[in-house]
Order: sequence, then structure tokens, then C-alpha cells
Amino acid sequence: MSEAKHLGGVKLILASASPRRAELLREHGYEFSVFQPPLPEPSYEHLAPAQLAEALSFFKASSVAEHLDQGWVLGADTVAALGEEVFGKPADRRDAERILRALAGTTHEVITGVTLLDAASDRRLMRHDVTAVAMRALSDAQLTAYLDSNEWAGKAGAYGIQDRGDEFVSRIEGSFTNVVGLPMELLADMLRSFRTSTFEP
Repeated sequence: MSEAKHLGGVKLILASASPRRAELLREHGYEFSVFQPPLPEPSYEHLAPAQLAEALSFFKASSVAEHLDQGWVLGADTVAALGEEVFGKPADRRDAERILRALAGTTHEVITGVTLLDAASDRRLMRHDVTAVAMRALSDAQLTAYLDSNEWAGKAGAYGIQDRGDEFVSRIEGSFTNVVGLPMELLADMLRSFRTSTFEP
């Protein structure tokens, strides 16, 4: 039985334009609709990486929920962090090169904040998952070829593990789907909690 059948008829809304998150939900049997957040992401420069990921996930979910009368809104945001330095989506090719040169040859963290928000009651649940990623050193030729491909666009840390796999990453510790953009194990736990809990917003 798919996880989607356990939602009791509640509509799940993905507050994201990310095709990778939508693909992960489909692969795991969820039924959902997509509602792209209508507002640009704010800047929370004062927050630690995990707090930042959670705050952005909540912003996405809440900016969509305010347009809905019902349904469970799912917001997620992924960042890469090297110590306290946070790397989100690159602004352009030059920024992507800066990020990749900073992360190449390091073991850094990929953090995804996840928010579930009930549009009808404002009941909410926020969590995050962390995966350690060991990235290989990149040659100038590898870096140039990747930048030319534009595969870095729209991806936290300027790379997608699902695109380049072992070429970039030598080892991960934690959830693979977290690195892709949505930790499915964590989401399943959150949905179970959301169904059975009566916690206050």
C-alpha cells in the first residue's frame, strides 16, 4: 500500500517548483498537486544553516497556505554548508564556480528543512535532515565542462548528486534523497506524526 493511501483523503500540496522534489514524491507513491510559492525567498543571513533551511521551508509553505482553504502544504528548502558558511542556489555561472571551488575536495553538509502546514488550521511541523557529503577534488577541465552544461542552475551547492553521481561525490553519510532535495524518510515520519498528533501550531 502506498504512503499516499494513508493520508486519509487529505490533499498534499507541494510548495515548490522543483522537478526533483516532485519526482521523488511520485517515485514514493504520493498523490499531490504543485503550487509554486508566489513570493521571492527572503534573506535570513543571521541564521545557522539548519535554522535557515527550516525557516525557508516554512516561508514557502506559509506563502502557499495563505491562498488555500484546506490541504497539507509541504515546503522544503535545501542548502549546502561548510562549517557555518551556507551555499544556496548559485545566482549565475560565476557564482556556481565560486561555490564549487569552495566545496570541491571537502566533506560538507547538505541540509534540507521540511515544513508541513495544515492550511485549514495552521497546524505545523518543522524538521530538518543532514547528510554529510564528501566531494572529490575537481580538475579545471571537469569544472569547466560542468559549468558549460548549466546543470548547476537551481541547485543548492551548485551540483546535483542525481546528475553526476560518483563523478563528484565519493561518499555520503545519511539520506541520499536529502541531497537530491527532499528527505523521504523524514517526510514519512512527519506525515505519520501529522496524522496522529494534535499538537498546537
